[in-house]
Amino acid sequence: METMGIITEQDDGVLTIKLDRPKVNAFDLPMVEKLLAELTAAEGEDSIRCIVLTGSRGFFSAGQDIRDIQEAGEDIPYREHLERTYNQVVRVLRAIEKPIIGAINGPAAGAGLGIALATDIRWAAECASFSFGFTRIGLAADSGTSVFLPLLLGLSKASEFAFDGRIITSEQALRQGIVSRVFPDSELYQEVHEYAAKLAAGPTRAIGLTKRAFNRTVLKSLDEALTYEAILQEIAGRTVDHKEGVAAFLEKRPPIFRGA
Repeated sequence: METMGIITEQDDGVLTIKLDRPKVNAFDLPMVEKLLAELTAAEGEDSIRCIVLTGSRGFFSAGQDIRDIQEAGEDIPYREHLERTYNQVVRVLRAIEKPIIGAINGPAAGAGLGIALATDIRWAAECASFSFGFTRIGLAADSGTSVFLPLLLGLSKASEFAFDGRIITSEQALRQGIVSRVFPDSELYQEVHEYAAKLAAGPTRAIGLTKRAFNRTVLKSLDEALTYEAILQEIAGRTVDHKEGVAAFLEKRPPIFRGA
């Protein structure tokens, strides 16, 4: 079924949710709301025992559609926007007591990266890549990246990744623990579905309780971090550097940041 930039398929107890909004699966508000609706419905559906989250056309997700920021001008309320959108997605992904696999089939950046990192298990195609993205347009961490990146990479590597705008390849992501397996592009979906079906046939109640334990012991600060990210993003969103970053992105030129 396809609607609002989301395609869903269910088979063998596995629900596949595919992000599908041309050209790079960037989110707008209706797409985020549809994703939240699909995840919430899956949480309460007994026939769904495992969830796969992936993208289409060689992209996972480029995150927030920058055109929405441009159209909003100076009026976009970043804190309110995050609490309505990506913070809710990350919270729901972690709250669902069913295994969730991120099949990272291409670039994941910004909020797309945060959503990918919120899944329980991440497998990637060779063509996948990972980019923090926010600092490129003068913004700060959001979508849970302030928690997941230091947790996975360590503070120093996470800082390099976030501060200098580098892109991490699938093989680098494997070595650094962002993903646990990498497959040829043409094999990713089959490998993920076979593993998802295996999990779906397993003791999903026990898996869900184990996920709850992991959330409590390792991610107990996530909710507070999401709230604080939104506060900081509200500040960053009012800076001159952010306005310059968005303008440069849309004009396809290097930004000239002033630290203001």
